[in-house]
Amino acid sequence: VTGASFVVFNGALKTSSGFLAKSSIVEDGLMVQITRETMESLRQALRDKKDFRITCGETDAGDVKEYVDICWVEEEEKTNKG
Repeated sequence: VTGASFVVFNGALKTSSGFLAKSSIVEDGLMVQITRETMESLRQALRDKKDFRITCGETDAGDVKEYVDICWVEEEEKTNKG
């Protein structure tokens, strides 16, 4: 689990790169590089307020995978408002 101040989703990852998706820590945030198709699915999930999982790693890496989960929660945080 990684806490981040911001998340950047970059939809320019080529399918020929050999990666499903890539995640990396940038400054105090997270950058997730995904394919155009995954970006479209992510946008739809956000519009529909649905949870979404991005599987990161090499296409042929076997069982070694990393995940970026976008989850909607019921409770609203009362800290850090304003």
